[in-house]
Amino acid sequence: MASTIDEITVNYEEDGQLLVEELDKEVLTKGAWTTILFRFRQFDKRLGDFGPERYAIRRYKKISGEYRSQSKFIISSRDQATKIVDTLNRWLGESGES
Repeated sequence: MASTIDEITVNYEEDGQLLVEELDKEVLTKGAWTTILFRFRQFDKRLGDFGPERYAIRRYKKISGEYRSQSKFIISSRDQATKIVDTLNRWLGESGES
């Protein structure tokens, strides 16, 4: 468990092998509920190497001084990420709010 936002990561290791490699993260909101956007790669055992970049939005809740994962959404491809960005840009442009 992480006690600070800086300690939160999606890096995951099993039997000394890194299986999920965090490439970057952006904290979207801070507080008792924290939202973080991660950029990462997963190790593909069949290929013996890391696969393409993936993205995840994760929400954490601070409980008893520790951040605990509450929900996550995996953006599984560059194409899906582009569609999300394009849609948000269109919606934000339509709303006229800043």
